[in-house]
Amino acid sequence: MDEKYIEYIEQFVTEKRRNLFHRVLNERTRHFTVAIEDIFQPHNASAVVRSCDIFGIQDVHVIENKYRFYASNRVAKGAQKWLDFSLHNQKGVNNTLICIDSLRAKDYQIIATTPHNESCMLQDFDITQKSAFFFGVEKEGLSKHVMDNADGFLKIPMVGFTESLNISVAAAIILQNLNERLKKSAIHWQLTEEEKKEKYQEWLEKSIKSIQKIKEHYYTQIATQL
Repeated sequence: MDEKYIEYIEQFVTEKRRNLFHRVLNERTRHFTVAIEDIFQPHNASAVVRSCDIFGIQDVHVIENKYRFYASNRVAKGAQKWLDFSLHNQKGVNNTLICIDSLRAKDYQIIATTPHNESCMLQDFDITQKSAFFFGVEKEGLSKHVMDNADGFLKIPMVGFTESLNISVAAAIILQNLNERLKKSAIHWQLTEEEKKEKYQEWLEKSIKSIQKIKEHYYTQIATQL
């Protein structure tokens, strides 16, 4: 990490924006992550992305077996710009299983969000373990591949006649609950200092229109000083 480079490009971003970056980064987590499977409606996909940003989820995994993911800027409000996306969309393979394997390799347990009878109620969910929450479309739900490979199932308590929620509403309720409980816990849920620095630099660069020229100028100066 080039600390001097960060100090150099900071001057091209307002103090107010720099402070906002630091405040948001202090609220970000990789203790939890979200995976969305074949969400074909841009409104729903975008709303989930927006909820991830609002409730501090830094990483979003997108599975595209049947449908392409698209985040509408009108609905997501630009939230997609500040999150890290992992797209699982290879042809001729089962991208759901690839995503699950990738998350397990990072020590995440796989949690299927579903009104399944054996699902754990949201308020009873154990937040201590790193978890990846899988969301599917409202009508079809998550695929059999997720259900067969899940380490656990999670549902939102409902007392009405309706048995399911729109995916974007379900994601918002779950993430708000988990976010609130996580921050009241003694769990080390925040990004590491190194991760914060990496994201801070990335966000600074995204905020500067002429960043490529500024970067070239900086490293040209460094080269001439050697």
